[in-house]
Amino acid sequence: MRQPLGTIVQTSYVVRDLEEAMSQWLSTGITGPFHVLAHLDLVEPRYRGRPTQPDISIALAYSGGVCVELVQQHDSGESVYNNTGSAAPAIYHHLAVMTEQFDQALGHYAKLGCEPVFEGAVAVGGRFAYVDSREKIGGLVELIELTPVVRELFAAIESAAVDWDGTEPIRHL
Repeated sequence: MRQPLGTIVQTSYVVRDLEEAMSQWLSTGITGPFHVLAHLDLVEPRYRGRPTQPDISIALAYSGGVCVELVQQHDSGESVYNNTGSAAPAIYHHLAVMTEQFDQALGHYAKLGCEPVFEGAVAVGGRFAYVDSREKIGGLVELIELTPVVRELFAAIESAAVDWDGTEPIRHL
């Protein structure tokens, strides 16, 4: 990963249609290929402190050292992705920062008054938390715990973008 820890590694958008959104991004030529994690398996997700289980799929691609994430929620359950209030096909949602000191980073944002609105873990290992930083920077910040598996996943996706020749623009993981 080219981005240093503690800096912006990802920009994310909530989309109505993941396939259409990937096509739109790919048509710009600024990112690709996309790697899709369909119906992501989340471990003990909580929205505003309450258990939830949103059915989401994500697509990840790199543009230089920054990951672009597209998120589609397939159900209407309460979550951080279904409360955007927009009918647009895509809307900016959050920036992400990776950290090896997850609890300390979460504490740092809490001291700033940025409380978690959505948190949990991914099945392969690694916690995440979205903190409400909208009053400070206009959007949420996602903290991603950088475990060896998470590092490998993002490194592989970033590597695929280097000198990408346009083949296999959508890859399912």
